[in-house]
Amino acid sequence: MSKSIKGNINIHTENIFPIIKKWLYSEHDIFVRELISNSFDAINKLKKISNVENIKTSEHRIEVIIDKDQGTLTFRDTGLGMSAKEVQKYITQIAFSGAEDFLKKYTDSENKQDIIGHFGMGFYSAFMVADQVEIKSKSYQDVPGVHWTCKGDTEYEMVPIKKETVGTDIILTINEESKEFLEEIRIETLIKKYANFLPIEIKLNDKVINDQDAGIWVKTPQDCKDEDYKEFYKKLFPFQDEPLFWIHLNVDYPFRLQGILYFPKVKNEMDLQKDRIKLFCQQVFVTDNAHDILPEFLMMLQGVIDCPDFPLNVSRSALQNDPYMQKISKHIIKKIADKISQLYKKSRTDYEGYWPNIHPFVKYGMMNNDDFYTKTKDAVIFESSNGGYTTLSDYLDRTDDKKTVIYSTNKDIQGHYIEMLKAEGKEVLLMDNFIDTHFIQFLEMKESSIKYSSVDGDAINDILSKPEEENSEENKDEKEKKEDHPIATLFKNNLNNENLNISITSFKSNETIALIKQDEQTKRLKEMSRMMGSGDLGTMFNNDKLLVNENHPTIQTLSKLDPVKDKDKINTLCEHIYDLALVAHGSLDKDKLPKFIKRSQTILEMLS
Repeated sequence: MSKSIKGNINIHTENIFPIIKKWLYSEHDIFVRELISNSFDAINKLKKISNVENIKTSEHRIEVIIDKDQGTLTFRDTGLGMSAKEVQKYITQIAFSGAEDFLKKYTDSENKQDIIGHFGMGFYSAFMVADQVEIKSKSYQDVPGVHWTCKGDTEYEMVPIKKETVGTDIILTINEESKEFLEEIRIETLIKKYANFLPIEIKLNDKVINDQDAGIWVKTPQDCKDEDYKEFYKKLFPFQDEPLFWIHLNVDYPFRLQGILYFPKVKNEMDLQKDRIKLFCQQVFVTDNAHDILPEFLMMLQGVIDCPDFPLNVSRSALQNDPYMQKISKHIIKKIADKISQLYKKSRTDYEGYWPNIHPFVKYGMMNNDDFYTKTKDAVIFESSNGGYTTLSDYLDRTDDKKTVIYSTNKDIQGHYIEMLKAEGKEVLLMDNFIDTHFIQFLEMKESSIKYSSVDGDAINDILSKPEEENSEENKDEKEKKEDHPIATLFKNNLNNENLNISITSFKSNETIALIKQDEQTKRLKEMSRMMGSGDLGTMFNNDKLLVNENHPTIQTLSKLDPVKDKDKINTLCEHIYDLALVAHGSLDKDKLPKFIKRSQTILEMLS
C-alpha cells in the first residue's frame, strides 16, 4: 500500500455507531478489558509464531498512555501487529459484517446481557467512549506499517506509515461525556479490575501497575504451596479470614478449565453472600456473576474459574442449557464432592472442625444436585446431645426402633426438652441452622422410611408414663376420665384461650410441671413461614398442646383448691404454669413477658 485509501464500510445501516454505543455493552468501561485482551492475544500469537519461525522479539509488554492535552487514551502492545490487508479484513470486513447481523437481531432487544461478546466486536467497544479511533500497526512480517482512522461513522481512511517497532497502537480520542477515562486513577482501577493477573507487564504512563505473578490458578497444583494459595486468596478477598481449604481445578481434556475454589470461614449466616466466584477468560476478568455458568449452590464458595472456551456470545438461557457448559459444571461439582469425601475419610477430627462452616453449603448442594447428594451423603455429620458429631447411620444404629430421628432446632431454648430426653437415654441431633428445616424435609423425601421428630413433638412421648395395656378395662376408664379431666377444665376456664389444647398426663419425672407439645408439620410450617418473612401464622394452624403433669405436687395442690374461695389463686397458678411451659418451649412472646414478670413477683410476695 503506497497511498491513502478511503472507503465506506460495506453495511446497509447508515450509522451503526450510535447503536453500538447504546447496545454493545451495559458498562462502558469494558472497553479497557476488550482492548487489553486484544493486545495480550496479539502478544501470545507472536510468541507462538516466533518459536516456530525463529523470529527475534523484544521483551513484551502492554502500555496504556493518557494524554490529557490531546484528549487521547492509547493502548500499545508488542504483539504480532497487522498489515494493511489484515486491517482491511479484520477491522472493516469481518467485524462489521457481524455488526450488521448484530443490529438485525438485537436493536430492539431488552436484554443487554444477550449482547455481550457477540460477533467478536470487542474492538468496537472503543467507540462507546471515543469520537475517533485510530490504529497504528506494524506487522512482524516485512511490510509497511498502516494507519487506520474512523470517526464513528461508516467512513474510514487508511494510509501507510513508517513504524519502527512491531506491534499495535489503538488511539482513542475520548468524547466529551467520557472524560473520566482520562483520569489516571480511573484507568488504573479498571486495569487492576480486568487485567491485574495477566502474566505480562502492563504500564500506565510508564508505571507497572498489575500483579503479573499472582495468577496462580494457571499453574499446576504441584507447583503451588499452601502459602501461595493463602496469599492469592488475600489478593482476591483482602478483608476475609483465612480460608478453610481449597480445590485447584486444572483440566485440559475434554475441555479446558483452570481455577481455584476456596471454602471460606462463615462467622454468621449473613456471611453466606453470593457472587464471589470471579470468572476469567485467559486470565482476563470477565464477571463476578457466575450464575449462568455454575449451579446456585456453588455461589457460596469463593475464588476464580478460568475457561477460555466460555461461550459468552450466547444468551443466558442458552448458556445454562449449553451441553459444553453442563459438562464443565458437572466436573466442578464432582471435584468438590470428591474433596469433601476425601477430607471426611482422611481426618475426621479436622473435618469436624470444618463442618460448622461448610455444612450449609454441603446441605444446600445435596438439595439442589442429585450427583452431589450421592457423593456426599455419607460425609454428612450432625452434632449430638451426647457430645461430638455422628453420622445419621451411626445414630440410627444406636436407636431402639432404627427408624426415628429426634432432633432439636435450638439447643439453648430447647435445652429442657433435651435434658429430659437424655435422662430417658434418648440421643438428640442438633439441627439448628437456618437451612435445616428444609434439609429435614429433603431427607424425608429421600428416605421416606425414616421419621424426624422434634424434641417438642412426638418425641415427648418418650418422657411420659406409658399407659397399661390398651385393651384393659382399667385403661379404657382412665382414657375416658382424662378426656374430660377436671384439671383440664380448670385450665380451660382460667387461661381464656379457646384454641389451646390441654392434655392431662403423667411424666416419668415429676420435676416438670407442664410442657408445650407441637405438631411436627405445623411446627415446620411456622418455621418456614418465619424464614420467608411471612411472620406469625396466628391461630390459623394453632394445634399446640399443653401437657400438664397430674403427678406434680403443684398440680395436685391446684386440684384441691376451692373454685370459689381460691378463684384468684387458681387463676394465677394456671396462667403461671402455662407461661412456664412457654418459657421452657422458648415461645413466650413479648406481650406475655411483662405479665409473667409481674405475676412472678406477686407469687414471691405470696410465698414470703
